Amino acid sequence: MTLPEVTIAGVEVTPLGFHQDRRGWLAEIYRNDEISVRPVMAYVSQTHPGVARGPHEHRDQADVFVFMGPSDFRIYLWDRRPASPTHGQRMRFEAGESQPARVVVPAGVVHAYKNVGTKEGLVINCPDRLYAGPGRREPVDEIRWEDDPEGRFALD
Repeated sequence: MTLPEVTIAGVEVTPLGFHQDRRGWLAEIYRNDEISVRPVMAYVSQTHPGVARGPHEHRDQADVFVFMGPSDFRIYLWDRRPASPTHGQRMRFEAGESQPARVVVPAGVVHAYKNVGTKEGLVINCPDRLYAGPGRREPVDEIRWEDDPEGRFALD
């Protein structure tokens, strides 16, 4: 895998290795000795070809996305953190079936991904906060940008 140039502070993009044998394969998607984010839950989502999720950001939550197929995704990141040395920077790269990767997105970084393949695509996320807090009783930590009238986070 050719790693993208990481241009946003705190973003981590790690290629995934597949360990194959006669039974099939295994890929390590999380090891606490490799990344600083400590997941507290995990979920998987399916995205149809040509469909995007996001852009949105979190005030406090970091996401640990796993793109490994069965399709390819274009990932978009924008740094909105005022105190960040990379404030205002944008990243765009592809990962998935062709280039399996784990992507850590820190809080305050707007993110989106689009299924650019021809198959249904699966994405695993292992965030470091519970969705809607313990017992799902708190406000969701999400700032949605899909309908931004200024188009600051437009996907191409």
